[in-house]
Amino acid sequence: MMLIPILGKLLPVSQVPAALSIGTFSSSASRLLVFHKNISWTIVRYFVPSAVPAVWLGAWLLKFLDPVYIEIGMGIFLLSNLPALIRKPKAPVKEHPPQNITLVIIGFLAGFLSGITGAVGLLFNKFYLRHGLTKEEIVATRAANEIVLHLIKLVLYALFGLLSSDVIVTGVVIAAAAIFSTWMAKYALPYLSERVFKKIGYAAMVISGIFMLQQSAVHLLSTNNGALSTAGIDKGFEARLKWQDVHFALEFTYEDGFEFEQRIPFSDLSQRQQNMVRSRRRDADNIIIEVVHAIGRRSYEAYYFSSRRLVEKYSFD
Repeated sequence: MMLIPILGKLLPVSQVPAALSIGTFSSSASRLLVFHKNISWTIVRYFVPSAVPAVWLGAWLLKFLDPVYIEIGMGIFLLSNLPALIRKPKAPVKEHPPQNITLVIIGFLAGFLSGITGAVGLLFNKFYLRHGLTKEEIVATRAANEIVLHLIKLVLYALFGLLSSDVIVTGVVIAAAAIFSTWMAKYALPYLSERVFKKIGYAAMVISGIFMLQQSAVHLLSTNNGALSTAGIDKGFEARLKWQDVHFALEFTYEDGFEFEQRIPFSDLSQRQQNMVRSRRRDADNIIIEVVHAIGRRSYEAYYFSSRRLVEKYSFD
């Protein structure tokens, strides 16, 4: 999942899941070879059957949906694990095995999201961490749950025309790194306590969430002709957002507090206000109007431009 925002810079967004699936399939296969004795089959036998049809649904919807919106939701969910990362460890409590219906629901959600994004292992880390599995069982059971999904996804992506030569090359590079990481994990896991292992898992989720939200925000801004900027102003600061043809601003000053500003058409003003604004500077070749919302009041601001230079700002009611 950390690779999703990185691959978004190298491949079209719709091809990122396919490249990830090549790598994650190899990763799951290598983990099964190393940790096959630690698989929790109780989870696998309910998880996989419900996930398989959901994978097809997710991969099919990938032709119509922009995965960036799914990634935003996933990023927010991953970032919500921050409290689990920073809070002090509690006394160990006896964990109850998940109910069968819970396994079916989790499997369906994992399959659906995996079909759209290509990788959701970290998204369900909390599910594994909270149900009393050892660190070796978590690694092995996740691999067993995911390997069938990745194989099905690769077939579906090929049928849907999402496997290009660039995707295959990128996937092979990820696969080589994933196999190496499994080899390293075999020797590193025995030296990690269960507490440290859980902290690493939560840290990976939080970091992935930050990366995904950052990349998704950049993608949304670029595709919607958007821009985000901040600047210091007299006794405060201002943040401005441009989204397609709409402009917003959030301003804070120590004297007036927070103010929300939105650019509006000149025609939205009353006839009296239009006449007042025009009469103030008839030499301006462009006038921009903003409505300003603050607690308990509303006002307007007119920005007068001449030769693209701001020559005056006028506030009125």
